[in-house]
Amino acid sequence: MRKRWLWLIMLLLITVPVGSVIIGNVERAGFKPRVDARAVVLMDLNTGRILLSENGDVPLPPASMSKLMTELVILDDIKTGKRSWDDEVKISDHATNVSGVRIALKSGDTLTVRELFQSITVYSANDAAVALAEHFAGSEEAFVRKMNAKAQEIGLTQGTHFVNASGVERRTSNNEAWSSDGETVMTASDTAKLAAHLIKSHPDILNTSSKTQTKINGRNLYLSNTNWMLPSLGGPYSYEGTDGLKTGYTASAGYCFTGTAEKQGSRLIAVVMGTESREARFEETRKLFDYGFAKTLTWKERLDDWFQFSETAAALLYN
Repeated sequence: MRKRWLWLIMLLLITVPVGSVIIGNVERAGFKPRVDARAVVLMDLNTGRILLSENGDVPLPPASMSKLMTELVILDDIKTGKRSWDDEVKISDHATNVSGVRIALKSGDTLTVRELFQSITVYSANDAAVALAEHFAGSEEAFVRKMNAKAQEIGLTQGTHFVNASGVERRTSNNEAWSSDGETVMTASDTAKLAAHLIKSHPDILNTSSKTQTKINGRNLYLSNTNWMLPSLGGPYSYEGTDGLKTGYTASAGYCFTGTAEKQGSRLIAVVMGTESREARFEETRKLFDYGFAKTLTWKERLDDWFQFSETAAALLYN
């Protein structure tokens, strides 16, 4: 009996400092990075916790990051059986006339839903996004109504509103200051929440967003991924564990990126809006990932160590 009491005292003396070390290390696990962007948000997908936010609730032009909602609406309809990946989509005049990044679709062309979806996920093709919107809802306007309804359904704020399926801005004059009136806007916090919902509802999206290339059958056209952080690309911006998710650029939005990466079971979502260069959006995302994994993995590792110690001590106490 006396032996058990001695072990109990030792357990209390040791576990209290260990608990303090856990908390202390979590707080010190990486200094808050200085990120040069108009808005950033870092989310721990496993817990939904926001690890860092700067201007996260400010509505801003998202460029092609708004295609995350386009992808969600499409995937939801496919999941319910309303449409299939092998459906053939006839390209309209309206789809061919959209500006920005395109795959040069011609009116009357026929492609499958899968080909067009991969074109927007990997290459961010605006004409492909409009073609899919028309196929899935009858018109781009009707599809946009579905996008905004879905935004409300998943709990996005009024700071996020969609006006088209592609993210193209209506005002493109260099002499005209950007205004949110009549334009797509998103907050960085809503973008992270949308990305989290997309990944949880349709985890296979990461199999597509992590492709280095996709091919349009019958056209001998190969489209390269715009996400330079993919490890498979092997460039200076690649980051271990990255497998998505969406880049974007317009003159008003600047360079934007919603990235996701996973390490040791910990998945992060980083949203960077409005950097000065395409390289900077990935450099700033790297800072966020480094900071986030320093926090989440330290917490996880320390807790594992603590529970293992506690179990060992308890076994000694009662044996």
